[in-house]
Amino acid sequence: MIGRIDPSQLGAQQRAELIYAQARSELSSRLWQAALGTGERGVEGQPTSMPRASELNLEALLATLANDHAKPVVLPRPPQPAIAQAATAPDRRETSDERGERSRAPVEAAEAMGLGPNAQYRATLMAAADRTAIPAAALAAIVHAEAAKGPGGRWLAYSRNPRSSAAGLGQFLSGTWKSEAEREGSWLNTLARQKGWLNARGKVAGEARAELLALRYDPHASIQAIADYARANLDTLERKGVRIEGDVESTAQAAYLGHHLGIGDAVKFLKGGLDSARARTLLSAQIGSVSAGQRIASAGSATGAHRAWLLDYVDRNIRPARFDGALPVG
Repeated sequence: MIGRIDPSQLGAQQRAELIYAQARSELSSRLWQAALGTGERGVEGQPTSMPRASELNLEALLATLANDHAKPVVLPRPPQPAIAQAATAPDRRETSDERGERSRAPVEAAEAMGLGPNAQYRATLMAAADRTAIPAAALAAIVHAEAAKGPGGRWLAYSRNPRSSAAGLGQFLSGTWKSEAEREGSWLNTLARQKGWLNARGKVAGEARAELLALRYDPHASIQAIADYARANLDTLERKGVRIEGDVESTAQAAYLGHHLGIGDAVKFLKGGLDSARARTLLSAQIGSVSAGQRIASAGSATGAHRAWLLDYVDRNIRPARFDGALPVG
């Protein structure tokens, strides 16, 4: 069982990474809201609240270093959030193609060895696969696409998307993580009940919200939640009449689309396409408004441009065979 995540129990380097990510996230979030005049929104387009003072905010995190002020702490390099990255101006963000070219060589070297620097998560991936009947290699591919990366392709557990509430290996939005904790039968729901985080109606209690959200930074909890969310999304796609081939790659790609888009948009995407306004919003969130505008002009429609970009991203990044040296693919 995973115990309570207490920042004061983390190593100095881990705390530094978490503090840096949180500080960068809070500052960027406020700048974006000021520039856009809107509340924070995640990729799914659902409003998410700004972190409250009790939710691992900067002051609380800095306080955890009070007893270690004499210890040297190396300030980490800026984390690279999965899919979306920080930007200094709303109209220019690094595109996925640019990001892919920059990081592909060292990452592929690690992938050639299976899990490479992420071998420590093999047992967790296998356990999640046994529980959800989703191949472990498919789950690893989803984690690899979502997680921020360190040297050699190492998955960074203490990562945060600076433009939304997405955090951890699975880049779960606060609202999605909370929903998974409230969804009957999920791994996170079982843990939340054991911890007393749910009220009599099965909803997350207000006083437990911060501790629950902090659990996104536990890589093992994040992997278990990724597996449950993938299983739920695959089952929903099937009920909605979306046909998914039985091979591991098709399973992984469909599950990833549910994770990335949210199940509502995933169903629309797989059944023929999102409407133009929604497609433009999603594409701009991923590659920036300037690049999105260029792709839309070239494709002739926002729906076509978003579809081409996302299918290309999925084809290049959701490849379970990368991990068949360390994990079963079926």
